[in-house]
Order: sequence, then structure tokens, then C-alpha cells
Amino acid sequence: MKNSRFSLLVGGLLVAAGAAAHAGNLKILHEKTQAQLEQITAHTRGAMGLVALDFTSGERFAINENLVFPQASAIKIAILMEVYKQAEAGKFKLTDTRRVEKQDKAGGSGVLVQLGDGTVQLSIYDLCVLMILVSDNTATNMLIDLVGMKNINQTLEELGLKHSRIRRRMLDMAASWRGDENVSTPAEAARIMEILFKGEFLNRAVCDQILAILKKPKNGGIKSGLPADVPVAFKPGGIAGVKTEWCIVLLKDRPYVVTVMENYGLEDDATNAMKEISRTLYDHFSRLARATPHGTYVEKPK
Repeated sequence: MKNSRFSLLVGGLLVAAGAAAHAGNLKILHEKTQAQLEQITAHTRGAMGLVALDFTSGERFAINENLVFPQASAIKIAILMEVYKQAEAGKFKLTDTRRVEKQDKAGGSGVLVQLGDGTVQLSIYDLCVLMILVSDNTATNMLIDLVGMKNINQTLEELGLKHSRIRRRMLDMAASWRGDENVSTPAEAARIMEILFKGEFLNRAVCDQILAILKKPKNGGIKSGLPADVPVAFKPGGIAGVKTEWCIVLLKDRPYVVTVMENYGLEDDATNAMKEISRTLYDHFSRLARATPHGTYVEKPK
């Protein structure tokens, strides 16, 4: 046992020594990736910001991370969190049902607006799934009304987030024109996703349930830049001039978060940029995932 512990200690020291010896090499790699990201964001015609965080090493990339951006449907993650918080507190059960009435219906994305008035009854859980999976605005507004906008914002404040706020229901264009917008920053969105990944929101079980919904299959800019077999937990968002995405890339041995957002955007600039950003970050982190401390690619012994 002593020899085994000694071997582990020596092995750990050697790995640490190797990592220290190649800190300069990793710095070069980091700077090249940062430069690539800056080049991609510079080529969009809007204002773009991003944050990427490696959960393994803490390595971080950031561009305009503290700028405030409209969030479109990505902010629905905050609504989902508040629903689970109140369900955990016993205010209602996720299996409780709500009837979709005519006055609940909102245009834009989703399916509930197309269904009959008062003929559909869904569980709160099902409304959550529709909100995330197909970005259903009717389901979203019903959930905002259920938990209260003030409570969502209070929870965001309690999490230490100063700029992330819900200020209007979905598709309330009059409120948006007044400047009552749903907003966040790349840094705060990344922090929200980190909290969920680490199980720090309420408890591990609740975070896992939220992440399970976020993992449900859908399309997104970050996802489009990844190999098909890499799982992701994410929510994209988009309205005229705005494109956002909050995403956890569950890369084996190297999971990371990436949040990207743009406003004043034109045409497909942001969509194309998100794909290139995703490819760039995947190339970076996947190399680290399979590399030894000396930067060689060796299959891990079983």
C-alpha cells in the first residue's frame, strides 16, 4: 500500500512537473486560440461577446464579456431555474396541470398558439420542455406568470448576477421598444451554466433535472460546429438583430461552457460566427483532452 501511494505521489509530481515545464507552450496555444476567436468576432458586423470556460483546468477565453446584450430565448434558462426552485420549495408540483387559454397564447416560436382555445391541458413539466425544446413562447409566458417575474430576478440577484434580468414577457414588442428587455452578459450567462454543471443551484438532483431538459435535441449555432457525437446542454435565442446561445459542451474528459451573444447583427453573420467559434474551441479543448502533459497524443492506458 505504501509503495502504491508513493508511486501515485511520484506520478502526480511528474505530471505537475511536466505541466509546469510546458506552461509556456500552453500559453502559446491559448494566445493563438484567443486570436482566432477575436478574428471571428471582428468579422461580424454587429457587436459580439463571448466567454468560454474549461471546467477541468479553469482556462478561460473572453471577448466583451461584461457587455449587456438582449437575450431573446436564451433567458428561458433563468425561467426554468425559477420553476424548479419553486417546485422544490413545495409551491406546486411539476406534475400539476395548467389549461392553455386564449389569453395565454403568444406568437412567434412554439406550437401551443396553433392549438385550440382551452382544449389543451399540460403539466408544468411539459410546459418547461416545450419552452426549451421548441422555444414555445406561450409555454414561457405561462411559466413567467406562474412563478412571477420579480421572483426570477430575485433569484438571479441571489446568485450574484447584477446584469441578468427578465423585464418582459415573450413577444411583448411594446415593452422591448420601451427598453424593457431581457438581458444578460456573456460572463453572467457562463456563470449560470457553470452553477448548473457543478450542481450548485439548490442541489445536484435539481441541476441534473434542469440539464436533462437542456440536453434534449434541438438545433443551435454552437452545436453545428461540433461532431455529432458530442452531447450538449444548451438554449439558443434569436430575435431581429440578436443572436444568443448558452451552452455546456460535454466533451469527454474536458467539458466546457461557451456563451455567445450578438446585437445589431446583420443577416447570417452571428450564425456563421457561432459555428466557427464552436469549431475553434472544440479544436482547442479536444487537443487538451487527449494530450499528455508534454503535448503528445497518446491513447490512455486502460
